[in-house]
Amino acid sequence: MLIRISLVIAILAALAAGALNFIEVKKKIETVITQRDDWQQKWTKTDGELTKTKSDLDKTSKDLKQTQDKLAETEQERNTAVSIAAEATKKAESLTEKLAETNRKLNDTAGDLAAYVATGRTPPEISTLDKQIKDLQAKVLESEVVNKGLARELEKKKFQLAKLLGDPTPIPLPPNLEGKVLVADPKWDFVVVNVGDNDDVKKDGELLVNRNGRLVAKLRVSQVQSDRSIANVMPGWRLADVMEGDKVIPAYLPE
Repeated sequence: MLIRISLVIAILAALAAGALNFIEVKKKIETVITQRDDWQQKWTKTDGELTKTKSDLDKTSKDLKQTQDKLAETEQERNTAVSIAAEATKKAESLTEKLAETNRKLNDTAGDLAAYVATGRTPPEISTLDKQIKDLQAKVLESEVVNKGLARELEKKKFQLAKLLGDPTPIPLPPNLEGKVLVADPKWDFVVVNVGDNDDVKKDGELLVNRNGRLVAKLRVSQVQSDRSIANVMPGWRLADVMEGDKVIPAYLPE
């Protein structure tokens, strides 16, 4: 009998303990459920806010892209406007210069016209006078060339005559004559200079050779060509060997 009572008490105690455990677990489960529901609400709210934020971000990105496109378009339009303005300014400056040139020519033409009117002559008369002046100018130039040639020939004849008569007077060369040595042969005292008949060099004319301002030798012209002359070092006048590049000037100047 005692054993039965003990078993009943043990069973009741186990049931009581189980009931207490169930109540405790139920409380914990209810707490967890409550926490889950709270977090579910927070997540739902957060997810909604995230969705709205994404939507706002997409809209902002779209607005930003449109603004950038409009800005690029505006920049291009500005550059085009600046280019057009620069081109217009350049054309305006060109037109201003052309206008000034036209005005200058117009003033010159007005002056020429006034001068023409002042002559009291007709256009055919002026044309005839202009032709006559040009013809006379051509004849004067031709005469000057002929006279120069005759004068040079006369000088040559005078020098030839003086030489035949034994006149020791030195032959003068142009005072502004200046040349340089092209070829020099110290062994044979043979020299070629770059001045000739075109520069009024005369046969038997004498030249001084200098290098850096110092006298090197004295030459006598033996042959004259159009653009060069051949000369020889005069005895007793070679102070140093003549070299290519040395300068030559007249030994005597006309009185």
